[in-house]
Amino acid sequence: MNRRELLKGVGLATASAFPLLAASSSQAQVSTSAPTVLITYHSVTGNTEKMAQGMAEGAKAVAGTNVVLKRVSEVAADDLLSCDAVMVGSPVYFANMSGDVKTFLDNWSLKFGLFQDRKMRNKVGAAFATGGFVSGGIETTMQGIHGAMFNNQMIVVSGAGSNAITGPGSPGIDERELAGARDWGKRVAEVAAIVKRGAMRVQ
Repeated sequence: MNRRELLKGVGLATASAFPLLAASSSQAQVSTSAPTVLITYHSVTGNTEKMAQGMAEGAKAVAGTNVVLKRVSEVAADDLLSCDAVMVGSPVYFANMSGDVKTFLDNWSLKFGLFQDRKMRNKVGAAFATGGFVSGGIETTMQGIHGAMFNNQMIVVSGAGSNAITGPGSPGIDERELAGARDWGKRVAEVAAIVKRGAMRVQ
């Protein structure tokens, strides 16, 4: 084989390999751009837990999304550092978040050391709540959670489907509220994917 034939053979081999390399690169890009959504909550009666499970189903509907579902007492610093979005849910106690959720948010500074170096900065945040009455404090509970996220310079997503009424006259978490929870989980996962893709382009 002379030099010209050799170079021609190498050229053909390179050309045939290029689509495989491009596909491999594309697959790698898809997998690394898929967001991780942490859904964490406190629940005594099971109502907030059911909403969290619905949100997990919705988030998983966004292709490639990795969903981590944990109680606030089970979350470690690594869970928060490795996720792209955090959804925090609480029952309403006297128009406010539960003590467990407040302790969890306080631990972002006191235990996990995330606040000091703004390690949650630009992550997507969202709140959800369950309460016994329409005017029982669901909005103020969510605002309290949002406030902690704003202080950590997170990108907070707002929208419907993030709360449920479970008091007298209510069957608990019904199918309508679960549908809203699924829509809310999907919405947050979509925003997390958009934000993560944008961050990768900047890098």
